[in-house]
Amino acid sequence: MTIDFRPEGSPLGRKSSYRSDYAPELLYPIPRSGKRAELGLTEDRLPFVGEDLWNAYELSWLGPRGKPEVALAQFRVPAASPQLIESKSLKLYLNSFNQTRIEDLETLRTTIARDLSQAAGAAVAVSIESLAQRPQRAAVYPQGICLDALDIEVDCYTPTPGLLRADTSHQVKNEQLYSHLLKSNCLVTGQPDWGMVVVRYSGAAIDRESLLRYVISFREHNEFHEQCVERIFTDILRACAPQELAVWARYTRRGGLDINPFRASHAGLRPDEGFEIRQ
Repeated sequence: MTIDFRPEGSPLGRKSSYRSDYAPELLYPIPRSGKRAELGLTEDRLPFVGEDLWNAYELSWLGPRGKPEVALAQFRVPAASPQLIESKSLKLYLNSFNQTRIEDLETLRTTIARDLSQAAGAAVAVSIESLAQRPQRAAVYPQGICLDALDIEVDCYTPTPGLLRADTSHQVKNEQLYSHLLKSNCLVTGQPDWGMVVVRYSGAAIDRESLLRYVISFREHNEFHEQCVERIFTDILRACAPQELAVWARYTRRGGLDINPFRASHAGLRPDEGFEIRQ
């Protein structure tokens, strides 16, 4: 049987029956290569490393005696994995545990890690915290400069890398700029996705007004979260030629999941810890 791994073949935008018995076949992988090819990237020479951090807030299953358990989970999908996992399919997959008896938390973790790794084509790290353990969440604002108060005029709402500018006569080290005005749309359904984007770089000073206009230019753009962050990274890299670059986004949750892609020019760069206030 031929499986259609195009975005339009996914469960997005379709009426779905929610299964409550374990069903790993619900996971729907989508190759990253297509959108990367649009950016002129090849899988063997990516200009970035990173991961997609997923937070899952609606994970439940039955213990061995039939008593429900609830937990929070995190999944870390490597940016180098050949496939991303479509978000609705992940929601449906997680819901398939609702009436499934699981021996213990470690059995659940290893099961999810195996299934997600198979779908992504690379090892996915999984952590699960039972609510009985009283997990804590901290909403923090990035260390850096928020661009949102800049008094600019905007008339472009599709990604336009030509908006970006950098001053090669002024070099900066480890500047961090961020905006809460990132908004894009689902590639399949067109539903809005809201997020905060952070840019950390060293090199020629990026013009802040131009960066804010560029971020806002995603407002009518249809792409998945991971693809938007890779586009932002690639456009800044080409237009501003920073010596070091990291880009990450914190998207608000949908269907009990939030997605937080991170891309960096080398493995030594890491995103700020903590959650965006709207998550």
